[in-house]
Amino acid sequence: MSLNNLEAALDDGVVRLRPWTYDDLEFVRDASFDASIPTVSTVPAQYSDTAGRMFIERQWGLTYSGHGWSLAIADAATDRALGGVVLMLRPQAGVAGISCWLVPGERRLGYGSRALTLLTAWGLALSGMERIEAWVEPGNVASTRCVERCGYVLEGRLRSFLSHPTGRTDVIVFSRLRTDSAE
Repeated sequence: MSLNNLEAALDDGVVRLRPWTYDDLEFVRDASFDASIPTVSTVPAQYSDTAGRMFIERQWGLTYSGHGWSLAIADAATDRALGGVVLMLRPQAGVAGISCWLVPGERRLGYGSRALTLLTAWGLALSGMERIEAWVEPGNVASTRCVERCGYVLEGRLRSFLSHPTGRTDVIVFSRLRTDSAE
């Protein structure tokens, strides 16, 4: 599916999911100052304009390489970036992983749920896509509630699953299947 078709499908009148642009550099800089965003994304922890451009180009590369889609979550009225959402293809056929993040001032306003709902519906409509997973770190109550609001079902815990610069962490696995009813 082309990026133009993708963009048209991912706008609910409140949020629009769109490709990253160089116009988002100031937003990427602001996101880099958040303590958690660089640990759960590829937003640079040490911002420079070069690092910001490299981040944006990596996001474009996911789509063009066929590995997935990384999109800015933007205000539908102003096009101002609020966060990011990613749908990454997994090695297993028909399976993808989804995640999103928002800058602190935009959290708890429903933007994450809207973004996940839009991208999940679009992803499950893709030919051959059967399952989308969301991995949440234990204790991340906001993300747990967000994926549950979007109809994701708790499946279990993977112990010591993810590696971070400071060590390893468990993840809680949630999923949505093509055969699940839409919420």
